Formats: sequence, C-alpha cells, structure tokens
Amino acid sequence: MDYGIRGKKAIVCAASQGLGRGCAIALAREGVDLTINARTAPTLEATAEAIRRETGVSVVAVAADITTAAGRAAVLAACPEPDILVNNAGGPPIGDFRDWNEDAWIAAVNNNMITPIMLMRATIDGMIARRFGRIVNITSRSVKAPLAHLGLSNGARAGLTGFVAGLARQVAKHNVVINNLLPGPFATDRQIDGLRKLSAKAGQDYQTFASARMAEIPAGRFGTPDEFGRACAFLCSADAGFIVGQNLLIDGGAVNTTL
Repeated sequence: MDYGIRGKKAIVCAASQGLGRGCAIALAREGVDLTINARTAPTLEATAEAIRRETGVSVVAVAADITTAAGRAAVLAACPEPDILVNNAGGPPIGDFRDWNEDAWIAAVNNNMITPIMLMRATIDGMIARRFGRIVNITSRSVKAPLAHLGLSNGARAGLTGFVAGLARQVAKHNVVINNLLPGPFATDRQIDGLRKLSAKAGQDYQTFASARMAEIPAGRFGTPDEFGRACAFLCSADAGFIVGQNLLIDGGAVNTTL
C-alpha cells in the first residue's frame, strides 16, 4: 500500500530508540526524508545511519534536548518546513504524588505539554500554506485510563490532549490533521526500566512481575516499536485526512473500554 507521502519531510522527536525510532523507521520506509532528534549524539547518529542504510532516504540527526527552546530551535533550523511532525518526549518519573514538588510538575508540563505545543505553533502555518500537514503526538494510555504511579504524565498529557482537541478542528479544513497515539505496554527500554522499579517495590523478581503484566493484556504480550511505528505512519499518510483529533489507543486491549 502506497501511503502517498514519498518525498515529504518529517521531524521525529526522541527518535534514537523506542517508539520514536519505530516511527522514524516506518516513515522512512514510506520514502519520507527525516530530521530526527534525541539528546545522546552517538545513539542518535547510529539510528540515523541504520535508517539511511535500510531505506536510502535523507536523515539529518540533531542532538539536542527538544524540551528546551534552544533544542527546538536547532531542530527547526534543520527542517524549517516539515510536512509531518511526530511529537515525542520521555515521560516524567513514576512515583507517588506526595513525592512531586512544584518543580517536578513544571518540568512535566513543559516536557509533555508545552514542548509539543511550541513545535506545532512553529510548523502548522507552513503546513496550512502547503495544504498538507500531519501531526502525531505520542501521549499515553493513561490519558484515557489514569495510572496512579503516572500522575505527572496523567496531568501533563491530558492538558495536551485538551489543547489538541480544539486545534485539530480548526486546521482540518486545510488538510492539516492532528491526532494522538496512546501507547500502552511496549517492549522499550523505558517500559522495562519502569517495570523493574515496580517489581522491586513489590518485592518480586523482574521476570515474574513482567510475565504477570503480560498476562493482563488481552493480546498476551507487550507491543513492539515496529508495529507502533506502522500505526504512526498510517496516521501520517495521505489517506488519513478525515481522521481528525482522535486518540488512538495502541495497547493490545489493555484498557477495557467501549469507546
């Protein structure tokens, strides 16, 4: 299936590993030229080279902290007119709400709400002028089904979701569509690290704890970054122009909900 985006330009944030990398690879396989970002230069450049080798597309790697104004400026300097924007940033730490002071909340809101809003603000008018734009925000299943230990994420990402619900409907008439992908349990380094912390808190070994978590998922397993990336690529396709302001759960059925 041809997604109709060959030759388009994309910014993919936090793309050196995990879900961001999955999205970058999937877009590259559709012929999209990439500007990818992460904080760790060697890991990022290794990802960029692997994508270039496999797909032959142009991949520009910008090592910077996307949650800072300087980091965003560096990425936008490398790709000032993207057709596709995939917003992604590491989630805030897990814990108890009593552990989080004002600075922790400000950081969570900056990283997971303000940063994607600033990137949309910087790129959306160009998309409108070109009559094509696709924006995918990677949020979390906790937006629909809050998890107590993810309180910082619950709050910050819910704020982004509310903002997107309004903005997406303002720009859809210009063939600029914005949607959110809500990952559940995926086999990423972040997921595994979080499970290790929770298993230690529960006094269980990691493998036993992880197996129990997988058993709770109707699909019976954790997701893979590759299948997450393919879902992102479809939302960025030319055929996705009538999917507007949606929150797509991609969680193996873990969230038990009718709608």
